[in-house]
Amino acid sequence: MADSDLVLTYRRRTVTRRDLAAIEAFIAEDPTQSRRALSQKVCRAWNWVRANGTLCDMVCRSLLLVLERGGQLKLPPPRQRMANPLAQRRCPPRVEVDATPIRASLAALGPLVYLSVRRTPYEPLFNSLIAHHHYLGYTQPVGAHLKYLVLAGERPVGALSFSSPARHLRPRDRFLGWSDQAREHNVHRIAYNPRFLIPPWVEVPHLASHLLGAIARRLPGDWKQAYGDELLFLETFVDAERYRGTCYRAANWIVLGETTGRGHRAPNQKKTRSIKQVLGYPLARHYREALGAVAS
Repeated sequence: MADSDLVLTYRRRTVTRRDLAAIEAFIAEDPTQSRRALSQKVCRAWNWVRANGTLCDMVCRSLLLVLERGGQLKLPPPRQRMANPLAQRRCPPRVEVDATPIRASLAALGPLVYLSVRRTPYEPLFNSLIAHHHYLGYTQPVGAHLKYLVLAGERPVGALSFSSPARHLRPRDRFLGWSDQAREHNVHRIAYNPRFLIPPWVEVPHLASHLLGAIARRLPGDWKQAYGDELLFLETFVDAERYRGTCYRAANWIVLGETTGRGHRAPNQKKTRSIKQVLGYPLARHYREALGAVAS
């Protein structure tokens, strides 16, 4: 492919002038179609699917918007203006739970039940626990994500979530030693742990590290079933001004470094937020080689 044929590369998808002409032809076939219908049509034509066979229509819609903003094409008018749930975020409603203190040994808790609760009747309980008891509150994850509740009997004793990772994270990228090309090719094989909560009424020594270890063993299978991707590595942030990350270290997570405190959109070199420790957890023995590989 000549450089003159390349329009752009977006999320590992190369768009050529021939691709652009095909999109314009789809639009011309039905100028009144919705943008969702157009993105699905493009995905089918390109066989642009996730590992589990579902269409990448949300990513495709973002690509179409980038092309329109760049002046490469004119999309059909939007059918409706959807409110931005992140800009107009509401706190999840409180779900009442039994907050009687639990003070016991890990063994005395009895068997723990691990529930993947996304899109289940338990999800409002997960959202409420995070919203009202985690110091960061609740934020709806974007992209691929899973949520877990851990129950002792019928009472929640833990809540964890995992989601798509940041595409650029200097301590992680330096630790893995991968190239820019390898990162673009394999970043979807990493999951980020944005929230981990032990409810404040639960006082059980070693519970947090125990849950981290158990979820790390279960998560790859659940993620594979939900998204078709094989996870190889986990990452998280710990606010170094608040916590030491003891439970993560006890669960054999590795300290990869620290953030700069500037954020990815900081306009200058000044610190705009607290310093975070970056920790990682390998899920496979040869994770470096696999994450560093690029398909020929």
